[in-house]
Amino acid sequence: MFTIMAIKIEPRVEIAPTVQAILTKYGCIIQTRLGLHEASKTSCSNSGLVILNLIHDEKDEINNLKKELNDLEGVTAKLIEV
Repeated sequence: MFTIMAIKIEPRVEIAPTVQAILTKYGCIIQTRLGLHEASKTSCSNSGLVILNLIHDEKDEINNLKKELNDLEGVTAKLIEV
């Protein structure tokens, strides 16, 4: 079983440092992290998406992570279990 968290961040530039601090706090339950945003030579998107593969057995920590992220204005975190 996989536990995946999708995190939408907007405005990305302003809130990313706070999101990073939270992800660092829960780093021991994050197996894989992928960050996506549109970028070009002349511009950088103001919205971003982070995909996390989490340690499935850490339900309490996963729920705490999700709550802390969703408590931030401009951040939406959702879980997918497959």
